[in-house]
Amino acid sequence: MLTPGDVVELDLGMPSGSEAGLRRPAIVVTAYRVLRGEPNVVQVVPLTRTLRHSSTEVLIDPDEGNRLVAPSSAQCQHVRSVATTRIHERTGNVGPVVLGEVRETLALLMDL
Repeated sequence: MLTPGDVVELDLGMPSGSEAGLRRPAIVVTAYRVLRGEPNVVQVVPLTRTLRHSSTEVLIDPDEGNRLVAPSSAQCQHVRSVATTRIHERTGNVGPVVLGEVRETLALLMDL
């Protein structure tokens, strides 16, 4: 079962314009109470190794928990819903602090 903050490898397909695409890691941001029901669709924020220092992105350093191979940015401006069939594997978890930063950035982007 997926949990909030999980880092997953998934296939986002061919990108259009400036969208994130192809196979890449992403952070699951779906609420735990929703994930408990094992939904067919979850919300994710794609990761990139291109560090832009943008206010819409959260910088994440690799560690034992998240198992990222390089410093990465969570691209909150690219949040999307994906079918769980797009997820190839769970590789780690960013933990509550980084997940909180990602969710805070999403709330600012969406004026929540």
